[in-house]
Amino acid sequence: MLRCAYPDGFDTDSRPGTAIIVAHVASGSVCCRRDHSTTRDASSVHSSDAIGAALVCPRARRRHSFSVRAARGDAEACTLKSRHRSGARHARRRPSPERSRAESGETVTHAPVLLGEALDALSVQPGGRYVDGTLGLAGHAQAILTASSPDGTLLGIDQDPDARAIAAERLAEFGGRVTIAAGNNRDLAAVCERYRFTAVDGVLLDLGVSSLQLGAAGRGFSFQHDAPLDMRMDPAGALTAATIVNEWDEEAIARLIWELGEERASRRIAAAIVRARPLGTTRELAAVVARSARGGGKIHPATRTFQALRIAVNDELGALREALYGALAMLRSPGGRLVVISFHSGEDRIVKEFIRREGSDCLCPPGVPECRCAHTARLRSLTRRVITPSPVEQAANPRSRSAKMRVAERL
Repeated sequence: MLRCAYPDGFDTDSRPGTAIIVAHVASGSVCCRRDHSTTRDASSVHSSDAIGAALVCPRARRRHSFSVRAARGDAEACTLKSRHRSGARHARRRPSPERSRAESGETVTHAPVLLGEALDALSVQPGGRYVDGTLGLAGHAQAILTASSPDGTLLGIDQDPDARAIAAERLAEFGGRVTIAAGNNRDLAAVCERYRFTAVDGVLLDLGVSSLQLGAAGRGFSFQHDAPLDMRMDPAGALTAATIVNEWDEEAIARLIWELGEERASRRIAAAIVRARPLGTTRELAAVVARSARGGGKIHPATRTFQALRIAVNDELGALREALYGALAMLRSPGGRLVVISFHSGEDRIVKEFIRREGSDCLCPPGVPECRCAHTARLRSLTRRVITPSPVEQAANPRSRSAKMRVAERL
């Protein structure tokens, strides 16, 4: 079991000689640097770690910059240097949940989205304290722990027991520097308090569904596998997709598909679902939706409906609102960084509005002669424009295409 002892403070001075490992996916080479550089063939790195803990390497990188500004009017604009990069840590030859799945025919691949940009936005430093509120398969966490060596610490939170098991295997090399906690990101503040992990230097929220969940044949997240209509990230949750499609009324289903899936044919799909009841499996539902959606396009007709059901089953938007305020409460003041990667326009709107609200000194309605709310700004936005994956990353990982990242700093 991974545990972490938390002394009152950490040495934040830079330490020379930190190993930095990067896999250049396009060229198939791996660059390793400690006070010298060597290159070896990427085929010797496990594919499950192929885009894992990449950090800055003088080779195989493509720089770009994004402008950031302070939230208040005359503050000077500044520029953060961000690097598009993907990479891998040296593979360790040990049994793992990923390998077990591969041997049983179930493949788990994981490519952390906007990895280099997230590290830059968090401003990861040796000795720092970081929270990954959506640990998943630990791709971002692994990179953060490597960048914060030798004594940086991380608290990873996830509600999915399968994800926690794989994350524990991947992060075992970091020993007491990492703690993995069971919980929903909406309980981020409570979990941090429980583990005495407060006044942190950075919080990362990488929203959405993971590759593990999409690829799991029995979880019902994808119509690529015929499975029961479940879709719970936390297996102990009460609500399932089967309950929604078989018990909710037509109007409620149509509203859900429209609001959470942004599906234009939501009413037609809802009517078809009600007529086809009872529905028991993902492929039954996908077939009903495909017949009623009547549209072509680049994505399967059932994609938006499945997305809407997943978001509703796990109350992802409600959890996000609570997670943002929990993260704000845990950030070191001043200077703690909040980084959120979203994959749905509803999520991005919530994050954008939260940063705008918490970056304002007054929330009184227009026309009020004087401020009565007594609200003071607690954040400043560091992203002039939303950050998206580079064309190279999108080509290598098509699931990253809808990703959007926003960054804010605690005042």
